[in-house]
Amino acid sequence: MTKHQKRLSVPKSWPVERKTDTFTVKAAGGPHGEEGVPLVILLRDVLGYVDSKKEARYALSQDAILVNGDPINDERRPIGMFDIVAFPQREEYYRVFPDEGGRLALTEIDADSADSRLGKVKGKRQVTGDVTQLSLHDGTNITVDDDGYSTNDSVVIDNESKEIVAHFPYEEGALVTAVSGNHGGKIGELLEIDVTLGSGSNIVTVDSQREDDDGEFETVEEYVVVIDENFVGEDSSSEDASGETASMGDDE
Repeated sequence: MTKHQKRLSVPKSWPVERKTDTFTVKAAGGPHGEEGVPLVILLRDVLGYVDSKKEARYALSQDAILVNGDPINDERRPIGMFDIVAFPQREEYYRVFPDEGGRLALTEIDADSADSRLGKVKGKRQVTGDVTQLSLHDGTNITVDDDGYSTNDSVVIDNESKEIVAHFPYEEGALVTAVSGNHGGKIGELLEIDVTLGSGSNIVTVDSQREDDDGEFETVEEYVVVIDENFVGEDSSSEDASGETASMGDDE
């Protein structure tokens, strides 16, 4: 398996320039699958806290960076949608959240908000012990006794106990955000779920809350995530993350 990642082939959600250099850092195995952005890219090219992978490794060796409450020791650890990246010594906390167009960006949050993270339920099944296992968007599996959860619901996971502390059903009237597609980053009320017969994706209609939008928009069900009101009114990102990145000539 190749150890290199060409810029032109990275997912559209990655906050990197495609044409400045040939290669960039390749994510290690872990959460979020191919969509996960290597942590070093956020540290170096979005926040500007390090200049190289060597500096990133040193910072990680000091337990100075937490992801979802846990210290990280691999600068290539994949970071993805709704992860919480914390710098306790700097008293800085960020949520990974899609900006306009679906590109991942960092939204600054307070310390209390950094104690938990949001997860979208991608699947559920019965496991040994007659309990239900929920599979979340980032690959996390959680067992629950209560079977009141459905696919496409959202849950809030406490970063310390790793238990569910809140549940947001996927239903008409819910507050949602589009995380991909042409409407990525938009937030609004889920007005209608149009169930498509067969193998096609369900279509949803959302009433956007952005003043510069025409109002309603349609997208596929897979592109929306139920959120709570804490996501509304936050700055879109602490850094632009719009592609104005530092040189990646030291990737190799």
